[in-house]
Amino acid sequence: MALPRLGGKAPAPHNHGTPRAQLGKRVLHNHGAPQGSAGGHLPLTIMAPPGLSGRGPAPYNHGAVRAQREGTCPSQSWRLQGSAGEAYAPYNHGALRAQREGTCHSFMAPSGLSGTAPAPHNHGALRAQREGTCPSQSWRPRRSAGESICPLQSWRPERGGACEVKGGLPQYKRSRDREDGRLSLLARTAATSSRGLEAPNRDWTPLSFLGSGRAKHLLGHSRSRNYKAEFASCRLEAVPLEFGDYHPLKPITVTESKTKKVSRKGSTSSTSSSSSSSVVDPLSSVLDGTDPLSMFAATAEPAATDSSRKRRDRDENSIVGSDFEPWASKRGEILARYTTTEKLSINLFMGSEKGKAGTATSAMSEKVRTRLEELDDFEEGSQKELLNLTQQDYVNRIEELNQSLKDAWASDQKVKALKIVIQCSKLLSDTSVIQFYPSKFVLITDILDTFGKLVYERIFSMCVDNRSVLPDHFSPENVNDTAKETCLNWFFKIASIRELIPRFYVEASILKCNKFLSKMGISECLPRLTCMIRGIGDPLVSVYARAYLCRVGMEVAPHLKESLNKNFFDFLLTFKQIHGDTVQNQLVVQGVELPSYLPLYSPAMDWIFQCISYHAPEALLTEMMERCKKLGNNALLLNSVMSAFRAEFIATRSMDFIGMIKECDESGFPKHLLFRSLGLNLALADPPEGDRLQILNEAWKVITKLKNPQDYINCAEVWVEYTCKHFTKREVNTVLADVIKHMTPDRAFEDSYPQLQSIIKKVIAHFHDFSVLFSVEKFLPFLDMFQKESVRVEVCKCIMEVFIKHQQEPTKDPVILNALLHVCKTMHDSVNALTLEDEKRMLAYLINGFIKMVSFGRDFEQQLSFYVEARSMFCNLEPVLVQLIHSVNRLAMETRKVMKGNHSRKTAAFVRACVAYCFITIPSLVSIFTRLNLYLHSGQVALANQCLSQADAFFKAAISLIPEVPKMINIDGKMRPSESFLLEFLCNFFSTLLIVPDHPEHGVLFLVRELLNVIQDYTWEDNGDDKIRIYTCVLHLLSAMSQETYLYHIDKVDSNDSLYGGDSKFLAENNKLCETVMAQILEHLKTLAKDEALKRQSSLGLSFFNSILAHGDLRNNRLNQLSVNLWHLAQRHGCADTRTMVKTLEYIKRRSKQPDMGHLTELALRLPLQTRT
Repeated sequence: MALPRLGGKAPAPHNHGTPRAQLGKRVLHNHGAPQGSAGGHLPLTIMAPPGLSGRGPAPYNHGAVRAQREGTCPSQSWRLQGSAGEAYAPYNHGALRAQREGTCHSFMAPSGLSGTAPAPHNHGALRAQREGTCPSQSWRPRRSAGESICPLQSWRPERGGACEVKGGLPQYKRSRDREDGRLSLLARTAATSSRGLEAPNRDWTPLSFLGSGRAKHLLGHSRSRNYKAEFASCRLEAVPLEFGDYHPLKPITVTESKTKKVSRKGSTSSTSSSSSSSVVDPLSSVLDGTDPLSMFAATAEPAATDSSRKRRDRDENSIVGSDFEPWASKRGEILARYTTTEKLSINLFMGSEKGKAGTATSAMSEKVRTRLEELDDFEEGSQKELLNLTQQDYVNRIEELNQSLKDAWASDQKVKALKIVIQCSKLLSDTSVIQFYPSKFVLITDILDTFGKLVYERIFSMCVDNRSVLPDHFSPENVNDTAKETCLNWFFKIASIRELIPRFYVEASILKCNKFLSKMGISECLPRLTCMIRGIGDPLVSVYARAYLCRVGMEVAPHLKESLNKNFFDFLLTFKQIHGDTVQNQLVVQGVELPSYLPLYSPAMDWIFQCISYHAPEALLTEMMERCKKLGNNALLLNSVMSAFRAEFIATRSMDFIGMIKECDESGFPKHLLFRSLGLNLALADPPEGDRLQILNEAWKVITKLKNPQDYINCAEVWVEYTCKHFTKREVNTVLADVIKHMTPDRAFEDSYPQLQSIIKKVIAHFHDFSVLFSVEKFLPFLDMFQKESVRVEVCKCIMEVFIKHQQEPTKDPVILNALLHVCKTMHDSVNALTLEDEKRMLAYLINGFIKMVSFGRDFEQQLSFYVEARSMFCNLEPVLVQLIHSVNRLAMETRKVMKGNHSRKTAAFVRACVAYCFITIPSLVSIFTRLNLYLHSGQVALANQCLSQADAFFKAAISLIPEVPKMINIDGKMRPSESFLLEFLCNFFSTLLIVPDHPEHGVLFLVRELLNVIQDYTWEDNGDDKIRIYTCVLHLLSAMSQETYLYHIDKVDSNDSLYGGDSKFLAENNKLCETVMAQILEHLKTLAKDEALKRQSSLGLSFFNSILAHGDLRNNRLNQLSVNLWHLAQRHGCADTRTMVKTLEYIKRRSKQPDMGHLTELALRLPLQTRT
């Protein structure tokens, strides 16, 4: 769309004249001579426009010794194409030649005009003194003899006024009444033939209801705006606040009136009211103190719900505090640690079909007969032995048994459920594959726990009758006889089991049911079960039986410590069996070494020690430790003590434990495992300060001698945390060097990445000062051991997360920058075509966090160099490039702030370098709306720094990019229409274009014209109105551009209100654009005159009406008539929202009461409200 242009060349849009350079006086702009000449200084310079050669012009302060000497402008040595003899500078000229000839040579004359070339700005010349006219406007028609109108507002003559000559320069009185020079916002709707955007034929009527066969010129005016007065009128009225007792957060005080009816003789009723002021909850008063939910619950039948049962279980378990590590947290670790590759076997119970229960209506005799058949079936041995199972198959079979137990119980096959539990318990006596025994114990006890829970809940449910619910903390007296009889029946059944191990485990699983029988039931059963374990000969089987009893005891009665202690001391008595002949022979048969056999005891022993030491007094712990000392080969016991006792207890006696570790026999239990257990405690609690270095030396002497890399790294991983916590970077560096020394041979580090990662995390968790961390000599070589890319990236991510979290101040430390650039480069280089978007987003977030924390202070050039290097390193992550562009823009604005807007030659060049950085980086981005917004943002930064030609380049690039906007864009993985995003961007763009000055080499409003061409050519949705909404925004822009003073400005940048000063030719061009845009809007409204589009037509018509109301001068008759027609159009087919129309009309009436708005009263009378009928 080629919109109408001014003929010939555009006038120079800046300040001309050198009165300051010549006379030392100040005029509109601060122009003066260069340094060294008579007054003034030379600020920012910019490059020559494209196509021009030679030096770049200084677009502002000129005044010149050379101009006086040669009669030319020194800043324009590149000379305009087509001129000869001397340069034409479209800015500030003051020259002896202008004085000598009385003409202005600042620009070429527009085509078709003769005489001297006009410069539509500030000229001071002998000709003005001599003739009383403005020499720059010799081509303008004179209003009266001896007078010409110069459009620059600061010295514009009043209407009919004359020029006064004072002090050798023309002095004009400023005029504020320029209505005759201002043309309409909403002008003609008729033809404006121009390139790209064709106006309709002159014979076309924009809207049939306009009442004319030919389009007429709507010579309306844009409304003159006094922005300061409008802002003042919009401010909220200040109301003095009286501080009294009222406060919005205070409780509400309600005054309640109580009315009583009293019967008296001779009267029907009498009313007496008493008023009392009190704090009343209004909701409570409405409900008369009754809660409807409580009433509903009270009337409901009592029932034992699942929630109450869960609450009961939670209350009973809450006796043990949160500081007690539950068994569930150890379960997964045991299953993962104790595995086997040998074949396993299992005796699986095979239930028969005849064991299924009948319906609920079956007779009792049938039920008894079924139970007897099940028992007979059990005696006959309906079980099957499965051989040669792998570990996973074995686990699957156990899980199947657990599910079979639940299914049998749900189908009321209680005998079958008991059979399954007995068969599973028998498996715990089998130690044929001894390495798998701890995992087998975990799996089988899961089934026992399920069985015990089912039995307890069944008996508890039998205690509930129709009238009451058994309380959570009940006593045996609250239990009815039926529940007690059932409970005793279960214990009698279990007591009849012949084998010791299944009888012990099944009875222990339902130990909690003793609560139904007697208060002392549990306290009597625990010692008896403890003594039963003495009959188990295998020490491994017996220690796990004791562990299960301790576990059940802690759940049911944690206060009964005597049985726990008895278990421990019984275990010490049988501890020597571990080294006896029976166990040794069994190990020889299975081919298991003693160092592999002893760790099998650790889970059970650790649990026993944990239960005993929980809230135990120091005296008991000391006694237990002394008892362990007296036993020979006590490394296993010592390890369990350090694993289970409180860390503070171990830490304060660290040297004692080190002495005991030294005395242990190395053959049975490795010493490095004991030091590892000690290190775990010291990481949680601090030893005495005087012993810390000695403890580290003693431990590291043992650790560093380990030959097996796996054993070494398992210990080193623990002691690194102790070293970081209590020592300096020197000791940490020594430890890291030793780790590198042990793990590098034969690339042993490849098998120990988890431990190495743990070491890195512990180091960076204690060294938050990264200047200290990277000064550790062996830290970066330690990172080099992570050869696997995925692991290496994870480590780098951990480092960056800690840096972002703990780095408080920006840094410029070269050690930190180089190291973290290497870390970030590692993360960036891991990105490939298969990398997920979430992973890319995470990496970009970490790299951006690093970039934001880099600051070189006032060394802006070094900062820009860093951003240049970062751009070359992180080119594959778009969010990082976006962050770099924003950072460089911020750098340019910081430079402006430091210079207070007055750039020197050096800072001007630096700002242009920042702008160039952004200009060449933005095209490398993929997201089109990211590019558009960055072009706009960077253009605003260039404009703020007075880089006018660079700002124009950004805006032109944004305009040229708009045709590439696709119809649909991807937003968070979903395809969405792009027009709403484009509309938002263009509205922001229009706001910026208001303050962008015109280029001297292009036509008036050349950026607006180019943008309108692109909008016209863009393919919009057929059923959408976004294009017309954009045109409406353009009208708002053009209205703002026609104001005498713009709403906002950029400091030290002259916008078009200063450059043109309300010049009639500029306003004429503005008016032509308004005409063309209005024609497009009206044409679109005409196309919507269809049944399916009437609602859209009504909405757009009302929107257009509001625009005219807000920005147009409705004193113009034609514009007034257009607004009335639009009002009727909005209501024509009953599609308008009546409430909106009513509020709009009320607004017009309200505005008509304001000063100079009386014409709106007549308009309001012409705007009827129509109903849909």
